[in-house]
Amino acid sequence: MSEAVMTDTGDVLPGGAKGIVADFAADKQAFAVPWGKAMMWFFLLSDTFIFGCFLTSYMTVRMSARDAWPVPSEVFALSFGGEPIPLILIAIMTFILISSSGTMAMAVNMGYRGERNKAFWLMMATAAFGVMFVSMQAFEWTKLIVDDGVRLWSNPMGAAQFGATFFMITGFHGLHVSAGVIFLIVIGRRVKSGFYDRTRGNYEMVEITGLYWHFVDLVWVFIFAFFYLW
Repeated sequence: MSEAVMTDTGDVLPGGAKGIVADFAADKQAFAVPWGKAMMWFFLLSDTFIFGCFLTSYMTVRMSARDAWPVPSEVFALSFGGEPIPLILIAIMTFILISSSGTMAMAVNMGYRGERNKAFWLMMATAAFGVMFVSMQAFEWTKLIVDDGVRLWSNPMGAAQFGATFFMITGFHGLHVSAGVIFLIVIGRRVKSGFYDRTRGNYEMVEITGLYWHFVDLVWVFIFAFFYLW
């Protein structure tokens, strides 16, 4: 007859096959990952599949289009002093979004150091960057729709599929940025009020917010590369 075994946690398990069954059936945490962070990772993984499908569909549509695809450096150029500058607005938007990742990373650091006032203002700076990005995207959409006549179903500059793919991908990403701004403001206000000191004793939610925001920034890098530079 097998002897009983004591685990590292002090639990006593029966020996042999019964001990193996009891060990596997016990309610234990396999990985030391907080529940909220794990759920955010699952959400980001599912979102990765969605954006991956969008970008793959875009590449398929573009390579199979019969009409000429508009040249991004010409479509997204802005004129200053009479001279068009290719992708200047997109470059500024990219710089803003990448800079927001820096402020978000500093906010997470301040949160874990317990400096909630600094964490709050860094989160608000990140949200402000997000508002600037969405505002510039709204300007970009307005220019394409009003000035250039691009629609979901037509495009006077070439392939008709350009409008549908552009508005679908950038609109879905812009929706994520807008949701992120709201998320930052809500969590930031709780940080400033000391809500997490009273309820959790840590600022894990700041890091979870940061995971979402860094994901949004990373997705934009792929959109920038595939849609604006290709």
